[in-house]
Amino acid sequence: MRQRSTVFAALTTTIAIGLAGCGQPSPVQSPPRDQSFPVTTVVPQADPAATWAGGYCDAVTHLVRALAELPAVDPSTPQNASRTSSDLLSSVVDGLDESLAGLKALGAPPVVSADGGRKDVIAQFAGIRAEAENARRRIGAARGNAAATKDALGQARATLDRIDALDYLKGLKDVPALAAAQQRAPSCRRLDQPAG
Repeated sequence: MRQRSTVFAALTTTIAIGLAGCGQPSPVQSPPRDQSFPVTTVVPQADPAATWAGGYCDAVTHLVRALAELPAVDPSTPQNASRTSSDLLSSVVDGLDESLAGLKALGAPPVVSADGGRKDVIAQFAGIRAEAENARRRIGAARGNAAATKDALGQARATLDRIDALDYLKGLKDVPALAAAQQRAPSCRRLDQPAG
């Protein structure tokens, strides 16, 4: 199914580019045959949508990498659980900070009225980052108080569940032109591959 939609998107893009060139004067005039001019090659224009999609995926990769390398939580004692949970949440916050910085620096996509997805992902990441930081602080403040530690660890778990439910590529998938560009961006293809 995915391959079919990718082929359709590529075909649509090719047709649109072909139609855009109809009726336009040729940018390179052919020299007369009796003169010896160097042969010129037409260099294809850059693909700004794929470049932007690649930048989006590069930014999101920071969080994905942080989640893949999360430290383990040691539940052997309440103190160890608190310390290791705090370390885990610090890693999540760092990954979110890097992804947020990348998404904000990326700016709007080169597709008219298509920035809503990026802005939505930024808002989701920022909200989860605030929750993770709050949970980390509560864990630190609750050390020595078993009930408060349990409550803070529950909040940390809820934050991780929200991260797990995120669709990192939503900012691309919701816009057909960006979804097609995602298929042309190597960093997006790597990010979309299943782990292992």
